[in-house]
Amino acid sequence: MAERAEASGTKVMVIDDSNTIRRSAEIFLAQAGYQVLLAEDGFDALSKIADHHPDLIFVDIMMPRLDGYQTCALIKKNPRFASTPVIMLSSKDGLFDRARGRMVGSDEYLTKPFTKDSLLKAVSTHMAAREQR
Repeated sequence: MAERAEASGTKVMVIDDSNTIRRSAEIFLAQAGYQVLLAEDGFDALSKIADHHPDLIFVDIMMPRLDGYQTCALIKKNPRFASTPVIMLSSKDGLFDRARGRMVGSDEYLTKPFTKDSLLKAVSTHMAAREQR
C-alpha cells in the first residue's frame, strides 16, 4: 500500500506509435497508481514533456517521423530533462540496439512485449535510484 502512495505523484510517459502498447502500458501503470501521459510519436511527446515534466519516460525505438533514438537524444540534450530516466522499448533485443540506446543516453532497455511486472519493476527501480540522488 505504501508503494501505491508513492506512485500517485509520479508521472510516467509512454511514447509508442502502437495503440495496443500504449493502452497496455497505461493500464498497468494506472493500476499501480501512476499518472500516465501518452504520446504517439517523438514530436507529439516533446511538447507534452515540456508541458507536463514526466518523472520517467518509456520510448519505442521504431516510430515514424522521429524515432526513439532521436527522441531520447533530444530529451537528454535538454538540461531540464537530462536527468529524467528514459527507457527504450523495442521488439528487437540485439546488442547493437542496446548499445545505440546507451549512446543517445537511455537508462534502460525493455523488450516488447513487456509484462506488467517488468514494466513496473523498471519504474520502481529508476524512481528509487532518483530519490537517492
